[in-house]
Amino acid sequence: MSNVPAELRYTKSHEWVRVLPDGSLQIGITDHAQAALGDLVFVEVPEAGRQLSAGDACAVVESVKAASDVYAPVGGEVIAGNELLATQPELINQDPYGQGWILRLQADVDPDSAGLLDAAAYGELSAAGH
Repeated sequence: MSNVPAELRYTKSHEWVRVLPDGSLQIGITDHAQAALGDLVFVEVPEAGRQLSAGDACAVVESVKAASDVYAPVGGEVIAGNELLATQPELINQDPYGQGWILRLQADVDPDSAGLLDAAAYGELSAAGH
């Protein structure tokens, strides 16, 4: 089973969400997602200032197997994209919940009310092969 940190929230499309001390959100793809994609060779992150709605495709991760969109789990304004990923896309494979984060978002809703999954629910989803 893949790594599913209990303090994070998750989407059915395999993004994770961490609430930072300043109230902004850090977002990336899960360990399950990076393992399914394989070795990442390219990541396109969104630029600061971009407005997103929940469900918008906001980034692209490309591996030797496939390219996949990353979706905004909630709406808001992008406050940072992880610029390290431009030259080190493998950070997502090596540390998906740490240095492999993709974007930071100032959400326009409380993430607790956004219908995100907790670790147990996401663990069941990913174990079921979704």
